[in-house]
Amino acid sequence: MRITIIGSGNVATHLAAAFKNAGHAIVQVYSRDLQNASLLAYHVRAEAIDNLDQINAETDLFIIAVKDDAIETVATALAPYQKLIVHTSGATDLQVLLNHSQKAGVFYPLQTFSKTKEVDFNTVPICIEGADEHITSQLNELAYTVTQNVYRISSAERKTLHLAAVFACNFPNYLYYLAQQLLAEKQLPFDLLRPLILETAQKVKEYLPADVQTGPAVRNDEKTMTDHLQQLQEKPGLQQLYKLLSQGIITMDNDG
Repeated sequence: MRITIIGSGNVATHLAAAFKNAGHAIVQVYSRDLQNASLLAYHVRAEAIDNLDQINAETDLFIIAVKDDAIETVATALAPYQKLIVHTSGATDLQVLLNHSQKAGVFYPLQTFSKTKEVDFNTVPICIEGADEHITSQLNELAYTVTQNVYRISSAERKTLHLAAVFACNFPNYLYYLAQQLLAEKQLPFDLLRPLILETAQKVKEYLPADVQTGPAVRNDEKTMTDHLQQLQEKPGLQQLYKLLSQGIITMDNDG
């Protein structure tokens, strides 16, 4: 398939590489920053452009991998070409594209991406949605060329999935940052926590989170929790976060 990538960020970079490795032709890479477009285009042997007026109509698919608030603007510019247009957002409804074209869909890779960290794309879940069954089938076939984990997910379901992903990925990473800051205050290395973090992640591969929850809150160890709160007495924001998370853990069984 001939594919044009709109964007040059983390998602665009990994998708472009995955498609190229799967044998698809990357026609163009667009970015408002020509240097960024050129860097990605070089690696996937595509043409770099920084103006949507330079779009090559000889493509089969436009993949919009830009910030959510720019998706509709880009879709408006691409609609006249009457090609299949998909976005890669977890939080944006398919209707945003349908407002401008009936040849529309969603190709959402559920993973955290960084340009400097390689990802085994064959394990990445791809959530697809099409404006009709024919488009959905097309996207399904395309997805299976880069991964073995393909799911048909509606816009409403995808929004819930995206919310869950924030709780599962973005928030824990922020908590890692807070832990790093606490250690740094005592000149302790973050490396001390890496094995603990990895072991916690490994458990989730086999068990449900509620079945492997540990720590003072799940044991209702009030003495330890009180001591922790005293250590945070000069950090009222962290105190409040500690209390909120601990209370959530204490009530896990009831929540289920």
